[in-house]
Amino acid sequence: MMNFLTDPQIWASLLTLTVMEIVLGIDNLIFLSILAARLPAAQQASARRIGLILALGMRLGLLAAISWMMRLTEPVFTAFEQTFSWRDLILIGGGLFLIYKGTVEVHERIEGEGVHAPEAKHASFFATIVQIVMLDIVFSLDSVITAVGMANQLSVMMAAVVISVIVMLVAAEPIAGFIERHPTVKMLALSFLLLIGVMLVADGFGVHVPRGYIYAAIGFSALVEFLNQLAARGRRRQGKGRGADTAESG
Repeated sequence: MMNFLTDPQIWASLLTLTVMEIVLGIDNLIFLSILAARLPAAQQASARRIGLILALGMRLGLLAAISWMMRLTEPVFTAFEQTFSWRDLILIGGGLFLIYKGTVEVHERIEGEGVHAPEAKHASFFATIVQIVMLDIVFSLDSVITAVGMANQLSVMMAAVVISVIVMLVAAEPIAGFIERHPTVKMLALSFLLLIGVMLVADGFGVHVPRGYIYAAIGFSALVEFLNQLAARGRRRQGKGRGADTAESG
């Protein structure tokens, strides 16, 4: 225990891995927020908390079974000269699910918001939790594989996972509220999920896309949206200023 507290390499490993786990958890948090938003307002916070707690449980369970995790990368079958493992199949399934759900959400967001659109129907709590669990499996697998590759000690991996999930629990409600208040941000978040879905499918088929490219694209898009939000806020202030001047002159 004292070695853990006094070894700077362990602290550096913990800090690096925690930051990586938080970054990897952002896409999970965004999708969780979008799924929970389809529930009645009184159930949304509970769904987000349950989803993140389930994610924590899955990640700690997978870390505790590292030897089993490593067997997931062993070939299961070969098709069209391409070898597939259970990890590949999980990534392909999860990526296709993300693409499907992202496409459906975009369709409903655009087509379902017309003037004569019927009143939105709420999703069931159980169905939402089932979808969250399915995505938690995919994102937990990705997260744990990253943890195993970056750290050698199980205690460091588990501590980083616990800290990252606590951070996400604190950030879940503000992020969900921000996404719901800004339709363009929600559309951007859905496009991120489609991008991540394509990346997971490609990874499952053995075409590895460096994460740096994905995060650079997401970061650039987020920066453009941030500038758009600032510009829109400036225009609203100018409009209010002109309205006040007109009222005074009248």
